[in-house]
Amino acid sequence: MTSQPIDTPSPGDELIGRGNAHNSPTYGPSLVIDRGEGVWLWDVDGNEYLDFVAGIAVASLGYAHPALTAAIEAQARKVLHVSNMFYTEPQIELMEKLAARSFADRVFLCNSGTEATEAAMKLARRYQRAVAGVDRYEFVSMKYSFHGRTLASITATGQPKYHAGFEPLPAGHNYADFNDLASVEALVNERTAAIIVEPVQGEGGVRPATDEFLGGLRKLCDREGVLLIFDEVQTGVGRTGALFAYETYQVEPDIICLAKGLGGGVPVGAMMARDEVFSGFVKGSHASTFGGNPLACAAANVVLDTVESESLAENAAARGAELVAGLEEIASRRGVVTEVRGRGLMVGAQCEGDFAGRAAASAREHGLLVNTAGGTTVRFVPPLIVNSEHIALALERFDRALGAL
Repeated sequence: MTSQPIDTPSPGDELIGRGNAHNSPTYGPSLVIDRGEGVWLWDVDGNEYLDFVAGIAVASLGYAHPALTAAIEAQARKVLHVSNMFYTEPQIELMEKLAARSFADRVFLCNSGTEATEAAMKLARRYQRAVAGVDRYEFVSMKYSFHGRTLASITATGQPKYHAGFEPLPAGHNYADFNDLASVEALVNERTAAIIVEPVQGEGGVRPATDEFLGGLRKLCDREGVLLIFDEVQTGVGRTGALFAYETYQVEPDIICLAKGLGGGVPVGAMMARDEVFSGFVKGSHASTFGGNPLACAAANVVLDTVESESLAENAAARGAELVAGLEEIASRRGVVTEVRGRGLMVGAQCEGDFAGRAAASAREHGLLVNTAGGTTVRFVPPLIVNSEHIALALERFDRALGAL
């Protein structure tokens, strides 16, 4: 790591000061990134980091990927935005690819995971009333879930800390215990429109659903006339070892929400469902000014093609197994790590007390970027292009970071 003379502010410190003077108080960055390549990032002070945050599971192809960079450059020279009054070829191609590679027939394109979740909840309510002909409007979500930051999506989020100060929240939301089918069954009633669940809870501490739980939810929804929504904003696009996490569980939802890794760093989201469910929407039911933006769609097309052509979902499964095994070995020697869990390249190391935050800070000092989830878990979500050497180096740096504490 580079160093500055005593009492001389670094370029990064100066930039952070300027940023803090005007940035929303909801953020508190402590690092200024200058550039990236592959799985590596450099800050403005010249420090190099092995990145196992990936923009919170966004940079699926890492940084400066040549195919993604070329597609963005080429599209920028053609047209950046036309609105949904018109089609563009990248938009049509993206919808075709998503439909061909999933259970879905139709796609609503948007800009983020929150928007995808909002669209899913709106579609569920309209489907129940306009198609099923029943007055179902409530939702069951899971405790410790995370579904976004708008009023409806934070209400669906089963963590009271995200609700504080925003009350009264929208009505019609109930919270069940994750991986407890009986808890969900107790909340489903004649008013329930949909159950929304993450196959792997991300912000809740990287907690995978069990096969039995998701399979039980599918049967429950079929029996009760309830729609099943999978929030795959973080788990989708190869992250858990298949293009979509539902494939690893062999459980098809009625609606799926995507974002994060879909654009490889360009903001894009998608809500997808079969024709029958989408018949709940008619022209004008829902819209997004920037949804289907040709630049974002051009990027997403490259991401999907590269994930397939370079077998990155399979790589996520293999590299994830190496990461879990290495973290479990570290846990056996360092008592502070109490559990290692996850699927593919979405892995969490549960720590005692407040140790997760301290471990993440120490890892950064050792050239490894990780972050925390659920308050007590260190989260590892590297780019899908990561190789075995990167995994070994990350484990070495994390082990040394723990040892420094």
